[in-house]
Amino acid sequence: MGSNPEAPAPEPAPTHASAQAPAPASSETPSELPTPATPPGREALAAILARPDRAVIALDFDGTLADIVPDPEQARAHPGAVEALAALAPKVASVAVITGRPAGVAVRHGGFAGVPGLDHLVVLGHYGAERWDAVSGTVHAPAPHPGIASVRAELPGVLDRSGSWHGTWIEEKGRAIAVHTRRAADPQAAFEALGGPLGELAARHGLIVEPGRLVLELRPPGMDKGVALAQYVRETDAESVLYAGDDLGDLAAYSAVEKLRTEGPDGIPGLLVCSGSAEVPELAERADLLLAGPGDVVAFLTTLAQQL
Repeated sequence: MGSNPEAPAPEPAPTHASAQAPAPASSETPSELPTPATPPGREALAAILARPDRAVIALDFDGTLADIVPDPEQARAHPGAVEALAALAPKVASVAVITGRPAGVAVRHGGFAGVPGLDHLVVLGHYGAERWDAVSGTVHAPAPHPGIASVRAELPGVLDRSGSWHGTWIEEKGRAIAVHTRRAADPQAAFEALGGPLGELAARHGLIVEPGRLVLELRPPGMDKGVALAQYVRETDAESVLYAGDDLGDLAAYSAVEKLRTEGPDGIPGLLVCSGSAEVPELAERADLLLAGPGDVVAFLTTLAQQL
């Protein structure tokens, strides 16, 4: 399972953090990995390379493994993503996809079910409220929050009264509801105008609003990607972790990794990867490694699997 844990970690190539990850290469001639820009990032990458069987590789789905598209129902894993994960998963403790989508939807859109090599894959959907694992192929989840049904009934009226009905799009997520503004005449203005009304609607029914890239998601409190990631790292007794994301919802996971770095006498080394940076500079500013988008994330994962 992976390389000899006593073998020294290979030195990454001296590449600026914003450089694109190299294109996938043949297994006979592995590509070079880009070098993280920060000392904690470099330490974490070295730890992953040295002891891959004790590493958790955690990834967002939309914008990280799948390109952002106008209709979220049309989002699919980037070409090569499943192949890269199947090559990587047997060599590490676990690969975890952490997403705001329902776990079953992420599995279907990702094409993760029934893939040889993905036995070590789990999907933590709805920010960790749902869990699918490749071994059983089943989703485990608690009952939905009662406020979701109330918000579902009231949301069309709220959008109509706010003048934001045209161009917005409601995404049903089972345990959450999202309002997208990417199709509006002025997407950013619509996004900003809806913040207040949707915040009030969510608060009336015991929910919170999670902002993203031109999307506002109404969901139950108490779970976020940071909570889900920290719990999973402890569950697997991981000695290192990588988290890759692209959106505001991933900031909680970044904070969890930063906290894990300081826990215990030595902490748990963590590598923060940002997939794209144009729309969410808050994420890019805290990342150890910048990649241009899902294509480069897939190339990076492919190269990482080869290096192991």
